[in-house]
Amino acid sequence: MSHEPHDKLVADDAAPKRPGLVRVDQGQWAGWYHYEPSDAFEDHTGPFYCKPDEGRGIICGFLPDVKNCNAGGNIHGGSLMTFADYALFMIAGGMDASVHGVTVTCNNEFVGAAEPGRLLTARGEVIRAGFSMVFVRGVISDGERPVMAFSGTIKRVPGGQKGNG
Repeated sequence: MSHEPHDKLVADDAAPKRPGLVRVDQGQWAGWYHYEPSDAFEDHTGPFYCKPDEGRGIICGFLPDVKNCNAGGNIHGGSLMTFADYALFMIAGGMDASVHGVTVTCNNEFVGAAEPGRLLTARGEVIRAGFSMVFVRGVISDGERPVMAFSGTIKRVPGGQKGNG
């Protein structure tokens, strides 16, 4: 894993208002956004990306490879749960606002196997956003096929470097 900054990321004057999102201009993730400074654990597991979802909020993306596999050759549940936790915070804030907080709950239901080399996407919705808690639910899919349903609760805390738990 490189400790160098992501050289394919450039600032975008028309970028979303959410602090820390930097647009990728090259490679397979061109047009997606990555968080900078990056989260070491998320980048080790992923990396994960996001972009606007055609008027439906935000879509998160993850392209798992063999490092993410379990002994059976499918994507390890821990990798999917890490992606779900990332998606909770991204869905909670969307492209224009950060939600600074900690994960209180992250519930996961595995509904299908995920395979290496196939793009996984996460979409979801905020069920309720209160003063101190945000409730989110979503689905991770391989194309149209659901892989995992997730829901979680975020406890808002002041400040923070990233809107991520």
